Amino acid sequence: MTGLIRICLTVLLLCWTHSVWAEQFDHSAWDRLLRDHVVMINQGRASQVDYDGFLREQKVLHDYLRQLSAVDRHAFSSWSKPAQLAFLINAYNAFTVELILTRYPKLDSIKDLGSFLRSPWKKAFVPLLGQMRSLDDIEHGMIRKPGVYNEPRIHFAVNCASIGCPALLNQAFAGEKLEQQFEIVTKAFLGDRTRNRYNSSTGRLEISKIFDWYAEDFESGWGGWHSLNQFLARYADSLTDNEQDRQAAAAGGFRIRYLDYDWKLNDTR
Repeated sequence: MTGLIRICLTVLLLCWTHSVWAEQFDHSAWDRLLRDHVVMINQGRASQVDYDGFLREQKVLHDYLRQLSAVDRHAFSSWSKPAQLAFLINAYNAFTVELILTRYPKLDSIKDLGSFLRSPWKKAFVPLLGQMRSLDDIEHGMIRKPGVYNEPRIHFAVNCASIGCPALLNQAFAGEKLEQQFEIVTKAFLGDRTRNRYNSSTGRLEISKIFDWYAEDFESGWGGWHSLNQFLARYADSLTDNEQDRQAAAAGGFRIRYLDYDWKLNDTR
């Protein structure tokens, strides 16, 4: 009986070990690249990317991309939802940097990598989970797929290599701290007055076009809110700079104006 118990305990330990390691995709290389080559500015509300630095360490980036591509669907499915989402966000951001490097420094915008007939986001160049995918496939077909993650704050985590986009965070996303990271990037973006602000003279919120393009994501019931105004009212502290404006924004009865989007490259140059 003692031998049987020992065997059972060993099997349980092996199963537990496999479960733990299944959650532990190693994003450390990407994390180090981000810490070395992303500069946080405007009190952490925006960032600039040192693409020259990424070029110098492109082999490290390529090694990381190959590790992402080596993950199969079975392993991915065994992870928790936060671990999956962190993996997909990191993949999107890392392959976006790689796309920029294919022509850097001879471009002013990620849009320069597209054409009249096809946007750069529709180019299938990402080998991920057994298929060749585009950036649009990752964002819209996986990260935003209805009924899977239902997380509107991903829009402040994925980065399109543009000044108008929320900052590329200078650290990798990780499943075990994803909620904390989502709150950090959301509040940082909403606190950037060049892209989001409450105009007390008009009683309007002047906000990024992201909220126009993806309004449905912010109205899908996340956190119990079913309208964009409700979502934004939740973050009134980040959107406003004084108590009177905060109370007005928190009430949720404001009108909205969408600001122009800046597609220039988020470069340190």
